[in-house]
Amino acid sequence: MQNNPYPTSELKIQEQTFKYYNLVELFGEKVTRLPYSIRILLEQAVRNCDGFNVQKEDVERILNWEETSKLDKEVAFKPARVILQDFTGVPLVVDLAAMRSQAQVMGKDPQLINPLCPVDLVIDHSVQVDFHGNKDAREQNEQTEFERNLERFRFLKWGSSAFKNFEIVPPGSGIVHQVNLEYLARVVFEKDNLLYPDSVVGTDSHTTMINGLGVLGWGVGGIEAEANMLGECTSMVLPQVVGFKLTGQLSAHISATDLVLTCTEMLRKKKVVGKFVEFYGPGVSTLSLADRATVSNMAPEYGATMGFFPVDNKTIDYLKQTGRSEEKCNLITQYLKAAHLFYEESQTTFSDTLELDLSTIQPCVAGPKRPQDRVTLNQLKQEFSQGLTAPVSFKGFNVKATQDVEFQYQGQKYSLNHGSVVIAAITSCTNTSNPGVMLAAGLVAKKAVQAGLAIRPYIKTSLSPGSQCVTQYYKAAGLDVFLDQLGFHNTGYGCMTCIGNSGPIDQAVSETVSNNDLVVAAVLSGNRNFEGRVHPITRANYLASPPLVVAFALAGRVDIDFENEPIGVVNGQNVFLKDIWPTRDEIKQLEDQVVQPQMFIQTYQQIKQGTKNWNELQVPKDQLYQWDELSTYIHHPPYFQGLSLELPVINPVTNAYCLAVFGDSITTDHISPAGNISANSPAGRYLKERGVAQKDFNTYGARRGNDEIMVRGTFANVRIKNKMLQGKECPNTIYVPTNEVMAIYDAAEKYLQSNQQTIVIGGAEYGSGSSRDWAAKGPYLQGVKAVIAISYERIHRSNLAGMGVLPLEFTNGQTAESLGLTGHELFTLNVNKDNIKVNQIVEVVVKRSDDTTFNFNTLLRLDTDVEIEYYKHGGILQYVLRKILK
Repeated sequence: MQNNPYPTSELKIQEQTFKYYNLVELFGEKVTRLPYSIRILLEQAVRNCDGFNVQKEDVERILNWEETSKLDKEVAFKPARVILQDFTGVPLVVDLAAMRSQAQVMGKDPQLINPLCPVDLVIDHSVQVDFHGNKDAREQNEQTEFERNLERFRFLKWGSSAFKNFEIVPPGSGIVHQVNLEYLARVVFEKDNLLYPDSVVGTDSHTTMINGLGVLGWGVGGIEAEANMLGECTSMVLPQVVGFKLTGQLSAHISATDLVLTCTEMLRKKKVVGKFVEFYGPGVSTLSLADRATVSNMAPEYGATMGFFPVDNKTIDYLKQTGRSEEKCNLITQYLKAAHLFYEESQTTFSDTLELDLSTIQPCVAGPKRPQDRVTLNQLKQEFSQGLTAPVSFKGFNVKATQDVEFQYQGQKYSLNHGSVVIAAITSCTNTSNPGVMLAAGLVAKKAVQAGLAIRPYIKTSLSPGSQCVTQYYKAAGLDVFLDQLGFHNTGYGCMTCIGNSGPIDQAVSETVSNNDLVVAAVLSGNRNFEGRVHPITRANYLASPPLVVAFALAGRVDIDFENEPIGVVNGQNVFLKDIWPTRDEIKQLEDQVVQPQMFIQTYQQIKQGTKNWNELQVPKDQLYQWDELSTYIHHPPYFQGLSLELPVINPVTNAYCLAVFGDSITTDHISPAGNISANSPAGRYLKERGVAQKDFNTYGARRGNDEIMVRGTFANVRIKNKMLQGKECPNTIYVPTNEVMAIYDAAEKYLQSNQQTIVIGGAEYGSGSSRDWAAKGPYLQGVKAVIAISYERIHRSNLAGMGVLPLEFTNGQTAESLGLTGHELFTLNVNKDNIKVNQIVEVVVKRSDDTTFNFNTLLRLDTDVEIEYYKHGGILQYVLRKILK
């Protein structure tokens, strides 16, 4: 490595002189035409340029972004920090512990394995809505969470003491992205007197929420984050940047949720996968920072790598509102202005643009099965009703119309039908980080109570804020009592229903739904509503703003026309939604009154001190983890066992069977579910065999530290549709050699036992959704050598590459259907270490059951030379470990 070839400049702030890289002084006015997101990418390349990890060629490529972004050129990116949540963080820490164990086996110093940049892990994914509808629900859920996850929490606390640069935000504190926004984000780093912009990668796809604060960041798989932690750069294709111009301002009754669902629909149609989206124009200044963060949060849903808002005065106002010091805010402002990174209207060049007049946005929801499927509120009733009898699709259910079905609940008679709401959850950092929509929900609740409205008691209502600050400003506004009165008691500070931790539905409700094949609904203020994610019995799941969640709960159904039908009847008088809906001015006035900096300062001072349960948790001080083979939570993974410093031999994929054939939009939830473990699933059988009672199964997400359970949970989503079974909804496949139907895991195990290789075939947008590394680790451990799909979501393609599973794409408009592939064929791919290269054409030879053959070409989606190197090592983790130990 060599010394950095670029000189720094000096900047005096409050009597202190700092160093920084002035891009305009280094490269001229050309820099001011670059999008702000690309300027930050350029600064980190300049700052980290050492002639090895980051080279001058990287700097030149980013500087010449307008030309090179059209050429799929790769550049190095080294984030300033890494952020984790516990579902994805536990397996990452397991991997680090396994690396240390292997280092010792190979006679090396285990202390070589340590994070080299700041790493924060926020425990937010474990808490479930086990209890609701009472004032003690939060404490009951948090206590249950701690008892259920004691082994995981003990392991994480061990990690925080065993590894350097590794901090834990304990359970009960909030949601990772909201804590990042309100507390962890630096915006500007100061290290050794050098100022530079904050940047982050996280093991959760919604890490992009921090883009609303002007911080460069996005979600990556755990394996890629692990490499970043250990000093590796991310090798990324220099992205195109789509400029999204906002004009006008939101109307009086429109929420930030309406805005983000509209943007998501527009950007999905624009096809921004793998691109940066950068917002600009006069409409941006009319949006609060919280509104911007809501839009940035859902970048994965519109497919972009980022949804970026540059820092401006609204950003600084938010930093002050959330308790950042005046001194820190002044340093951020002066540095970013000096570095030409503070937003001002300019002749920025974009790869492409689109425009939205904010005043044209209408109230809306998204669903019933995907977040990009927006439907305006006045069209929802008609669309849902038409979808009931329509063929199964993203909008259709193919069920028969039915009459109301009566059932008993707590001694009273009620009825359910298609469209009945059974879950109503104010949840998710997407919205609970936004005081505007949260206060709006409280105001709707207040006006509803005052009007005499109530919610049917069988509807599972919950409030799970992403920050303890929400509770404080609800109390200051006097709104908590009205939410409680409607049943929206605080159930805990975590992701909860948004990630499928919705907890049990009352047996009377679930049996009525199942026995009558009803399409009932969940309404949640979340960011994902994929099939099977929220709850197994809710086939319709709608994303909505927090105040609309309250409204649908009051109505008790989603097939309602709020403009023309009352939300309820009190003493013979109709009450309409418009009668209880607050205006934006009303909300803003209340927000200015009750949301104060001291709330954030006090909240995060308390979080740093830890909770009683966390502080009393005793863990060993060993630097090596003591693996327990009987543990069903933490298990020594097989990735490094038997590893040598020599590269493995890469053999062609020959006569591989097809494990499954999937259609479009197969999500990482389908591939590696996070929710409940079925008693009759391979994972459920495994746990029962080890004496674990079903009530203690917990979730797949909570057991990601155990590879034995997660490999059994791969492709175990009950809503997955395998075309080898004519698209039947179940986690099964055909074991081709004997034509038997069995669980996908069971078939994979039989193929492994007979030394037969396998592939998976997919459709468009394969692997969309969460940045879930187990969606790549699981197929790898099942023996899958390659996936052939029409297209991939960015993070999942990267994860497959990082695990040594070949991501291939059909070419020339071909698909499995057009080629007549059924999954009963044998597949040969002539790929080995001598002939593999970036984006090469790989010929696939297909052998049918009658021994006839045909060929088709695929595109190898190993997109960079570094990914080729990872593949030759058997994966990114093996590459990093060999590099460290050498």
